[in-house]
Amino acid sequence: MPHLPPAQGLGFRMRPSGGKSGRPAARSVHGVSEVSASWWWWSQAPLQLKNLPVNSFSLEFLTELIINLEKLENDKTFRGIIITSDCPKAFSAGVDLREICGKNPAHYTEYWKVLQDLWLRLYLSNLVLISAINGPCAAGGCLIPLTSDYRILADNPKCLIGLNETRLGISAPFWFKDPLVNIIGHRASEHALQLGLLFPPAEALQVGIVDKVVPKDQVQSTALSVMTQWLAIPDHARQLTKNMIRKPTADLLVKHRDTDIQNFVSFISRDSIQKSLQMYLAKLKQNKD
Repeated sequence: MPHLPPAQGLGFRMRPSGGKSGRPAARSVHGVSEVSASWWWWSQAPLQLKNLPVNSFSLEFLTELIINLEKLENDKTFRGIIITSDCPKAFSAGVDLREICGKNPAHYTEYWKVLQDLWLRLYLSNLVLISAINGPCAAGGCLIPLTSDYRILADNPKCLIGLNETRLGISAPFWFKDPLVNIIGHRASEHALQLGLLFPPAEALQVGIVDKVVPKDQVQSTALSVMTQWLAIPDHARQLTKNMIRKPTADLLVKHRDTDIQNFVSFISRDSIQKSLQMYLAKLKQNKD
């Protein structure tokens, strides 16, 4: 089993500690932004996201996450990843608004391209991806669940999930919309996206944005059980089928990447949008203080 040293700020610990059970113990990684992994079986990797306080997607966090996902993809030892949060407050709050507020167009371009890269890396991954959603997951935070093969949500009223961008005065990109439509259907997506709905667990299960709802203390064990079912399928057959289903959706982004970036930069650079984001960030800071 190889050991990949942690990148600055983020890290993976992939070295097993041994033991009679063959189950490696979790290893902690220092740093404010952190992605740590401990391996319970050789073929599947529980991956914990930690970028305090709410796993927002800073540019550094996105970049290093992509690098480490690529390492996992290239290491044929691993067949699946269970993605969860090591932040008490959230699974992920998504886009770090500080990355798209008060910066220059070049920065917005770089940030959006990296976010696209992460989406493509996850959506077309040959690995089995299971989201073990153990906290709120709003707006851009849904990128990981929407690109996963299976989604498990903790049965807690605080664990809301949905694309609520319209409530912030912005719209979700088409490559967030497309997988949502594939998952819950066209009419339900129209309703959810236009109203910026955040679904509590029971409604999330009913509409189909998650596949299973379980008590919070059973999220990880349920994810392991589900992973076992998926890994029972021969990889080559599953991967070919996944690619056949998902490639047309991914190709839309690949074909229109540059236009999508230009549209985003033009939109986010508007004075009215910047003012709205500044007010929202100020409100967040006030609530924190």
